[in-house]
Amino acid sequence: MRRLLAILLPALLLLTACGGQEPAAPEPTSQSAGDTAKFDSLKLTDNGDKKAPKVEFTKPLEVTEPTVKVVTEGSGDRVKANQIAEISVLALNAKDGSTLDDSFPRDPEPLELNDKLKTGSAIVYNAFVGAKVGSQLALAIPGKAAAEGQAAQPTQLLIIEVLSAKEAPKVLEKPEGDPVTPPAGLPTVTEKDGVPEISVKGVAAPKKLIAQDLIKGKGAVLKATDTLTVNYVGVALASGKKFDSSFDRKEPASFALNQVIKGWTQGLAGKTVGSRVLLVIPKDLAYGDSGQGDAKGDLVFVVDILGVK
Repeated sequence: MRRLLAILLPALLLLTACGGQEPAAPEPTSQSAGDTAKFDSLKLTDNGDKKAPKVEFTKPLEVTEPTVKVVTEGSGDRVKANQIAEISVLALNAKDGSTLDDSFPRDPEPLELNDKLKTGSAIVYNAFVGAKVGSQLALAIPGKAAAEGQAAQPTQLLIIEVLSAKEAPKVLEKPEGDPVTPPAGLPTVTEKDGVPEISVKGVAAPKKLIAQDLIKGKGAVLKATDTLTVNYVGVALASGKKFDSSFDRKEPASFALNQVIKGWTQGLAGKTVGSRVLLVIPKDLAYGDSGQGDAKGDLVFVVDILGVK
């Protein structure tokens, strides 16, 4: 299931960047932005749990810049910076009021109120930081004129309800847990300046996926649908040549575990945060016979699981 804001935010970030928006320090209460008088006719009527509210407004609603406002204030605690807001979103065509998408019947969507969002879209960030749980926000996104190969897009009106807010999971700097002695015959892993190094000398091709803990973390157990934050290094088993490393980029990687190669999905599901895991992956669970660049044939990874969300 693709998350609605994950689809809409990239376009919104471009709009706010083009408009010269600068990140603003969050106030204790939610900050409105844009021509909020456009929302004067907006009326929301509750329809019950897991149902989007009834929305009434004067049509068409047009805006020339991203516009946001709390239209109904909740009674819960105020949302804080660096928390994760759990939200439901109703997206409407602001020209005629027709529904484009409705996430209210589905599981809540997470919105991380982190520095990335603050820098990319201060408008959205400052609207949520300081809003009370239970609040309903209106966010209008300008439409786009028709372009070559693309149809015109109407202004979109998003009605967003803040269902809850929670602290963002801690992301470790390095593995934390109990060392594990692996069985003989596996690739050898050493460490230099905190970076794992892999030797595949004398290691036979795997007959099945191997997922061996080198450090057993004590954190949350991973599910195949989780999004992970990891550091990793990968080498080709046949050559021992390194083909990828987040350590070399000096920045951990984040990704959904069900959107990577099968060897990662199957090998890391059930592992725990804080673990360092050695993966020996047969080619059929990696990139197949053709490979991907230097990642050819059977592959070996060392993965440090630093966080999950």
